[in-house]
Amino acid sequence: MSTAKLAISMDIKMLKRLDRLVKNHYFPSRSKAIQEALEEKLTKLDKSRLSIECEKLDSKEEIELAEEGIGSEAHEWEKY
Repeated sequence: MSTAKLAISMDIKMLKRLDRLVKNHYFPSRSKAIQEALEEKLTKLDKSRLSIECEKLDSKEEIELAEEGIGSEAHEWEKY
């Protein structure tokens, strides 16, 4: 994995909390802690978007499509 450096600004209280976590070996470094936090947040956002898109689906139409697919597969198996 290639990485890039960046600079961020952070509230002093949050920075102190972060430093305590690093000092107590919860994270090996500030950088690793921020990477993990950002990855977790991005994953949650991706899942939220998936949920939103799934809500747009018409369940009746999805069932009909699934049954149509099952029906055509059943006909294929009848050949054997």
